[in-house]
Formats: sequence, C-alpha cells, structure tokens
Amino acid sequence: MSLSLDFLALPLLAAASLIFFSVLAGVVSARAGFSFLLVFLVVGTLAGVDGPGGLVFDDFRLSFWVGNVALAVILLDGGLRTEFTTFRTGLRPALWLATLGVVVCTGLTAVAAHFLLALQWPLALLVGAIVGSTDAAAVFSLLKSSGVKLNERVAATLEIESGMNDPMAVFLTLSLIGIALTAAAAPMAGPDVNWGALLIALLHQMGWGAALGLISGFGLAWLLIRLGRGPDGGGGIRALLIVSGGLAVYAGTTALGGSGFLAVYAMGVIAGNRARKQVRPALSAMDGYAWLSQAGMFLLLGLLVTPSELLRTLWPALGVSLVLMLVARPLSVWLCLKPMRFANNEIAFVSWVGLRGAVPIVLAVFPVMAGVPGSHTFFNVAFVVVITSLLFQGSTIAWSARRLGVTLPDPSDMAQARQVFGDFVIDASTPMMDLCTFYGLPVPSESDQSAGRWLREELDRPPVEGDSATLGKAELSVRSMDGQRIKQIGIKLGD
Repeated sequence: MSLSLDFLALPLLAAASLIFFSVLAGVVSARAGFSFLLVFLVVGTLAGVDGPGGLVFDDFRLSFWVGNVALAVILLDGGLRTEFTTFRTGLRPALWLATLGVVVCTGLTAVAAHFLLALQWPLALLVGAIVGSTDAAAVFSLLKSSGVKLNERVAATLEIESGMNDPMAVFLTLSLIGIALTAAAAPMAGPDVNWGALLIALLHQMGWGAALGLISGFGLAWLLIRLGRGPDGGGGIRALLIVSGGLAVYAGTTALGGSGFLAVYAMGVIAGNRARKQVRPALSAMDGYAWLSQAGMFLLLGLLVTPSELLRTLWPALGVSLVLMLVARPLSVWLCLKPMRFANNEIAFVSWVGLRGAVPIVLAVFPVMAGVPGSHTFFNVAFVVVITSLLFQGSTIAWSARRLGVTLPDPSDMAQARQVFGDFVIDASTPMMDLCTFYGLPVPSESDQSAGRWLREELDRPPVEGDSATLGKAELSVRSMDGQRIKQIGIKLGD
C-alpha cells in the first residue's frame, strides 16, 4: 500500500495554475489599460463554482485570514516607500479624508443602500462602512503602474489616505455589526447605542495602533542600521526580516485591541525613512511579497463569489456603486479638501481615484462570520463596487490625470516642460519689481519681495512643483523645489 500525495499535489496544482494564468492574463490586459487586480478577481470568479473551473470554495474564515495578512504586507510595503517629505503636503488632508471623509462617504452611501436595497438603516450604514474606504493595494499598485507623474500634493494625499483610512473603516464596520445584531435581536426596541463607549473604542484603536507602530518603526530602524547591509547587500533576507517583524506587530497590536493596519503602516514609514540605505536593497523583494499577497487575496475573494447569487442584486448594487463614485466620494472629498485650498482639478482627481479593492470585500466577510442577517448580500454588493471601481476608475487613472492637469512633465522632455511651465525660467530669488519691469507685468503692492515669496503667499498653501498663480497676462508656476523652498519659477506669457 503506497501513500497518495494527491492531497498535496492537486491543491498546489490548482493554486499555482491560477496564479500563473492570472499573471499572464494581467500582463496582456495591462497593455489595454486594465488593472492587474481586476484580472486576479475575475480569474478567481471564473475558477469558482459557477465558472468553467467549477471549484467549490466557501471558506470565509480562511479568506478573512489571508486577506488581513495580505493587507498588512501591502500596507507595510507602501509605508516603506512613503518619504517623510510627502507628509509636508499630504498628511493633513489625508487625515481628514481618512476620518471625516470615510464617515461622510459611509453616510451618503448608506442612503443609497437604504433605498436601492430596501435595507433598514443599521444594515444600510453597515454597507456604507464596508465600501467607504479606499484600498491601499489598488491605490499603491495602480498609481505606480499608471505611467504618469502626479504633483506631490495629489500623490501624497492619495497614498497617505489609502494607508490610513482602513482603521476608521474597520472601526465603523465592527461597531455597526454590533448595532445591527442588537437591532435584529430586538427589532421593536431599536438599537441601544453607547456613543461614549464607541468613542473610547475608537481612541483605543487609534492610540494603540499609532503608539506601537511608531515604537516598532524606530526599533526596526535601529536594528537594521546595526545589522548593516551584509556582504551581498542583504536584500532578500532583510525583506524577510521586515515582513515577519511587520506581521508580528500587526498581530500584537490587533491582540491588544489596537489598529494593526495603522501600526504596520506607521512602522513601515518610520523604518523606511530612518534606515533608508538598509531598506532600499530590500524593496525589490518587498515588491514581490506585496504582489504575491495581492494575487492570493484577490484570487481567494474571487473564488468566494457565486455569480448566480450576485445577479439577484446586480442592478441595486450597481446603483450603490454609482452613488459612491459620483456622489458620496466627490462630496466627502470636497468637504475635506476645499478648506485647504486644493484646486478644483485636484479635488476632482482625488475624488475619481477613490479606488475600491480588496478592503471592502475583506470587510464584507466580517458580517458573514458574525452571522448578521442578509450578510451575503453585503458581500455581493462589495464585489460589484470593487469590480466597477477597478474597471472604470482604475483603468482611467492616466487619462483622467492628464485631462485634469495634475501631472508633471518628464524632466527629459523639454517640449512638454515648456508646455506646462512656459518658455522662461527665473530664479525664485528674483525681485518682483525686476520681473514685472522686464516682462511688462502689473507690479503687486509688495514689490520689494522676491518672486518665490510672492508666489508662496499667492498660493496660500505649502507649494509643490506644478503649482501656479496668475499675474496680469502671465502665469507663474513652481518649476522646481529645494526642500520646502521654491527654487525656480516658470513663466508662461499669454497673448
């Protein structure tokens, strides 16, 4: 009698084949502008019970576990690549978007879910919370693969927001699950909400997440510096050390009731900046870990979907998705960014790139595991939202960025640089009186100041490359920066 290894070979064959064909299809589809992540999700669905693959998979617990681990790895990788300089322009708006923005988006989406899906308000709010946050995996990967260079303000806001808004979405989802279960148990009494306890829980999650993330980030940076780079650069082994440390911090923070997502992102930011020389060789391996995490997560989540069930709520779910993309996200972004003097084109782009990815689907597993009535409907709605977001928003990032004018020219493309910044370049220290006299422009009231100071005050916000202001018939723009100081100004003269 011989031992059969089918229990090893067959699942491994299925998993490896799915990933292989997903990556192959992704390479082909990326040339047409479609997202790799969308391909993984679709391949997983086709391999599922209603597709040609016919694989029966309904292990929500395993998918939940894989999804959380994968998101932790992706956030860690994103944090390692986030430079401190981006926080100068991106932290404050990202914080508002990651807190108030998620709450507003949740509420507006809940209105659509209430009327389109005929859900009671606790359940409608739960749907809004599930799809209310942007997805780090989608934002990091699609911005990187779009091929466009965004101005620092927009890029930093989007990246930091996607790394920081998961804790709020998780908190809202868990809180609303408790409210929904209470309402289901006593439908006549209505939910008894202890708002004080919820606020304390939120502060507890954020506080532990931020504190443990910062402490572990400094600790990891110190360790990496002490270890050095090693004889071979140590890229692969350093990446393994970073990933295992990040997952330990994520798990420990979660066990203490804190936000593991916030902790692992903060850890990556601190370690990536304080030990930049030691981390840089590991980024290539980290990129591989992140892509493997995304592939496994999206394939498993695709396998969970049953298209025949999804079709029953397809049109209402599409309605919720459209309200989210065209109403809830734009209004929440406008409320958060307009007071910070973001330009209208920047607000429009940040609104459009509110990408939904694995996070909503992972959050939709929460109510399924908790036994919330009708929870499979939430999962189907989240799946439709993600598909439409990746299909319409994810595939148009480059086009919308150019259309809305939030891109920067390639430094080597002089023709494009002249088109954006104008034909003339001056030093920012040039006195305004000299500049206005030479180009025949109206002299501002404080003519004794430099052109750089005038432009900074006219913008009334931290300047970034590509910012511009009008003076008479001319447009003055920030052509280059030296830290926080404007270094060069481009001048474009009108007719």
